[in-house]
Amino acid sequence: MNNILSVTSNAANQINKIISNAPTGIDSVLVGIDKSGCSGYSYKLDFAKSTDLQGYEIIIHNGAKIIIDPKATMFLLGSIMDYKTDKLSSRFVFENPNEKSTCGCGESFNI
Repeated sequence: MNNILSVTSNAANQINKIISNAPTGIDSVLVGIDKSGCSGYSYKLDFAKSTDLQGYEIIIHNGAKIIIDPKATMFLLGSIMDYKTDKLSSRFVFENPNEKSTCGCGESFNI
């Protein structure tokens, strides 16, 4: 299912940098959703070893391997994962057409 999540080149480049410094055996990033934050849900990123996660959706963009947690699929449909940097911070951001609202700090969302 290719329309779950699109990944920008900035995000793929940052994932490649992270994986190059990751512990041995780590070859990807797992994207999931947690119930947390003041709005209800937050995005969760973690290291992953793709051979341990059979049956998961895998997106490969510019050499970066992104694995989608099956429990997050319905929340992520049509989303774009990007990596943004400004004067004070740098982080992965998600443009999610399913979001109904976000909290003031931008760390959590509601569907």
